[in-house]
Amino acid sequence: MGVEIERKFLVNHDKWEQVEKPSGEFYRQGYLLTDPKKTIRVRQTSDKGFLTIKGISVGATRAEYEYEIPFEEAKELLDQFSVAELSKIRYKISIDNHIWEVDVFSGKNEGLIVAEIELKSEDETFEIPGWIDREVTGEEKYYNSNLVSEPFSNWK
Repeated sequence: MGVEIERKFLVNHDKWEQVEKPSGEFYRQGYLLTDPKKTIRVRQTSDKGFLTIKGISVGATRAEYEYEIPFEEAKELLDQFSVAELSKIRYKISIDNHIWEVDVFSGKNEGLIVAEIELKSEDETFEIPGWIDREVTGEEKYYNSNLVSEPFSNWK
């Protein structure tokens, strides 16, 4: 079974602006199914497409199956079958043998910056960069699948 162990953090905007970072990549991401127990997502990057199926999170762990699909098929799935969509710029930053994926959201989620780190086990240790604000692992409102129906711009 495919498993993802991921911790999620909010990013301090002011400190993030000071970070020397690589070029980001635009992601268009849509959902074919958003259910509390499972999601089916299609993602399109600048040159690739992906189909991802995720299960319910238990702590920082959940089932995940991800498959690369043809770019044009990803576009067709997004255009014709997506029930909800979001977009973001993703930056990948290497720190101490880990890759931090930092998502700077746009559209209705503009103003939200979230960093994720994938781990080999839930108790794996890692360095937390100075631009991290606080951990939000397990806080469902920060799940991408929830941001499409309850975007950051609607939060009080």
